[in-house]
Amino acid sequence: MAEGIPELVVDRTSPVPLYFQVAQHLEQLIESGAFPAGTRLDNEIQLADQLGLSRPTMRRAIEYLVDRGLLVRKRGVGTQVVQPKVRRPVELSSLYDDLSAAGKQPRTQILSFELQEPTEVVAEALGLSDGDRVYAIRRLRFTGDEPLSIMSNYVPAGLVRLDEAALERTGLYAMIRAAGINLKIATQTIGGRAARAAEARLLAEHPGAPLLTMTRIAYDETGRAVEYGSHLYRASMYTFELTLTTT
Repeated sequence: MAEGIPELVVDRTSPVPLYFQVAQHLEQLIESGAFPAGTRLDNEIQLADQLGLSRPTMRRAIEYLVDRGLLVRKRGVGTQVVQPKVRRPVELSSLYDDLSAAGKQPRTQILSFELQEPTEVVAEALGLSDGDRVYAIRRLRFTGDEPLSIMSNYVPAGLVRLDEAALERTGLYAMIRAAGINLKIATQTIGGRAARAAEARLLAEHPGAPLLTMTRIAYDETGRAVEYGSHLYRASMYTFELTLTTT
């Protein structure tokens, strides 16, 4: 059954464009779960009539949400809600905690967990010496039943005792903080690349699909490097969100 747009009265005196008022309201319905993935909307003519708007205004609102990946148009079906992207603020927090706070039901599958000698890249990032060892952890993170991210993390073995079973239940940063380590600052690089075949299989994408990349080195209050992470995210489901200010 197709849905109309409930509880929306557009403000024609507002400087906010009418199409954007409609788009914001629809986005809130989708993000809140009121319109879950698969919900089919009434056609543009019906929605425009319901809200007392022109068809071009309604079409622009729909196109805005299609461009943002929240709606999709399907021939013979109409306009449907798709799985909303996870928006993550760029700050020193874990993906597990961010998903939990957003009500996204995080779940973790451990792909590998071992103590090993670090590679040259990891040793340099963490400031390690010859003979030092690291926990090397590779995890697949889900939001609900959807795979979202492949995460590779490295933590100096002498800093904290990690447990594979515990990492399936909680976030890495929660375990680090529980050990009395205060994460204070991090350097982070965000980029993008195409999915390789093995990554695509894990993330339920096709080979060559766009992925967001993130590498991070986290430091405690003394300036000691305590974690190096290299993560891949499905660009179809995930965005980084930044707040910019002037000085």
